[in-house]
Amino acid sequence: MSDTPVYIEVAAKVQPLEPFRDILIAQLGTLGFESFSETAEGFEAYIIKEDYDEAAVKKALIWEGVQTSFVTQEIEQVNWNAEWEKNFDPIEVDGRVYIRAPFHEEKQGFEYPMLIEPKMSFGTGHHQTTHMMIQWLLETDTNGHEVLDMGCGTGILGILADMRGASRVHGIDIDTWCIENTLENAERNQSKMTADVGGADVIEGTFDTICANINLNVLLADMNAYVSALKEGGTIFFSGFYEENIPTLRESASAAGLTYVGVKEREQWRSLKMVK
Repeated sequence: MSDTPVYIEVAAKVQPLEPFRDILIAQLGTLGFESFSETAEGFEAYIIKEDYDEAAVKKALIWEGVQTSFVTQEIEQVNWNAEWEKNFDPIEVDGRVYIRAPFHEEKQGFEYPMLIEPKMSFGTGHHQTTHMMIQWLLETDTNGHEVLDMGCGTGILGILADMRGASRVHGIDIDTWCIENTLENAERNQSKMTADVGGADVIEGTFDTICANINLNVLLADMNAYVSALKEGGTIFFSGFYEENIPTLRESASAAGLTYVGVKEREQWRSLKMVK
């Protein structure tokens, strides 16, 4: 018998494709799916067979105004490296940040060359929300700052803050795999970033800068915890929501003691800057 785990591949079709493909991928991510690859009609998602729950998948793929369908098949072995290489191109942000995986060639002329192996974690810079958060950090003087990266994923935001002179960088994510990935990527980039598994309840200490790139419901639920962890005069960046969500988020943040500063837009996604 082989010790190689058997995976279930869920090949989903989504109509309309955007922005709902990202939303549904995020939904399946909460069910334990380990990797995703985009297709012309939707996406493919992979999960260990023992963890697959078809009823839960059907429920997760229900979204108002969206037509979805999916087929499944068993796969004895998934070459994750091949999947990443197929779907992960190097990224440039504002001519200053160059993000590549170990299988990409180096490129000169960037202030912040970053080596990120994404594994199954979110946050390579490809997604619009991560891209905007990187832009916010490039505009922010984090030299000497204590920085918190909530929902750290691959650790890319915390690692960038560290490169920009932060005195302390800490990441938090509910996914154990993300924490392992963050710490591996921190080592790849000679970063002092640390990370813990959990949610807002495991935040310790206070920070000058907080990056919270998660989703609207989590941001609203944990707003008071973020504000409590933010130093007076500190800055927090929110992302993971759309234009229509901004009034709700601003109302919650204002009630907790934050002041609106500005917004970034990238396709259908939005990101806010606020200060305490």
